[in-house]
Amino acid sequence: MTGERSFNIIRAGAALLTAFLSAFLIIALCSAEPLLSIRTFALGPFTRGRYIGNIVELAIPLVFSGLATSVLFKASLFNLGSEGVFFISGVLISTIAIFTPMPAGIHQTVIILTGASVGVAVMLIPGWLKAKYDASELVTSLMLNSILLGLGTYLLSRFLRDNSSGALMSFRFEPTALLPRIIPGTRIHLGLVIALLCVAAVHFFMFKTKWGYEIRMTGANKEFAVYSGMNTFKVIILAHIIAGILAGMGGAVQVTGMHRRFEWNSLPGYGFDGAIIAMLANNNPIGVLGAALFVAYLRTGADMVARLSDVPTEMISILNAIILLLVSAERFLHRYRQRRIEKGVTDGRAG
Repeated sequence: MTGERSFNIIRAGAALLTAFLSAFLIIALCSAEPLLSIRTFALGPFTRGRYIGNIVELAIPLVFSGLATSVLFKASLFNLGSEGVFFISGVLISTIAIFTPMPAGIHQTVIILTGASVGVAVMLIPGWLKAKYDASELVTSLMLNSILLGLGTYLLSRFLRDNSSGALMSFRFEPTALLPRIIPGTRIHLGLVIALLCVAAVHFFMFKTKWGYEIRMTGANKEFAVYSGMNTFKVIILAHIIAGILAGMGGAVQVTGMHRRFEWNSLPGYGFDGAIIAMLANNNPIGVLGAALFVAYLRTGADMVARLSDVPTEMISILNAIILLLVSAERFLHRYRQRRIEKGVTDGRAG
């Protein structure tokens, strides 16, 4: 197990290094001043406190989506429903943030708990279909994302839209609904603390409880789990409930932490981001935090290059694709892995 874990770490590191070198190559090909652009990309995010704050701000929703997806992946469930959960939970908590005044503290708590409840209700749909009928959770979650986008857009335009604004967005939230900023000079909000608590809670749940063990064993070998007496129906439902809580909280935290009104007119993209984060972290909750910060760093650097040089911002989409392809490719570094296995066998025989 230790050898497999170290190999996964090496493979993820190699994927990140390849993506980084690819970024340098893209910049060199696109920019009239490649050295300046590369320096901006690599070092720019650390030149000011505000830019470091941008990294942390971008990482907060990535942590929630990465945690949700890692729990599902750990159960061998390839579900990308976090995308739709983020969107619809953001829409529905907006009704509370706009039309239901409450005291500060209570208002934010109710909003986050509502987001978690919405996430559970949504995730139970593909979860139940998978557990009961063995329906593909990938297909049902992707179809559900489209349904939730349409439903959320209808609710926004029909009931929440501020007609005095020049775009499709909701009325302003009550001040008591907004998560407070915790670091002066940045937009880092209380959602960072909530995300860190979720990382600790998920790590404890997955590695210190019976239910986490059942999720991991079901993902590793479902047939063996059934033979051992585990209720895999319950495990599939439980994994989806936990993922729904995390993704729903992520949507609520992101909307009330970074916005003053609901402004998303399309899916925010956190479902696929969650897959990238989970794969980079090898589905480890602690690793999710590091992976989210690294991806946020890449995006901050890419945004700075796009604003301060002649390199297009679409570069980050290329980096995401490279990372996802390399980390998810079973054959990537396969020969290196085989040599490690053969060397281990040889050393064992020699001993």
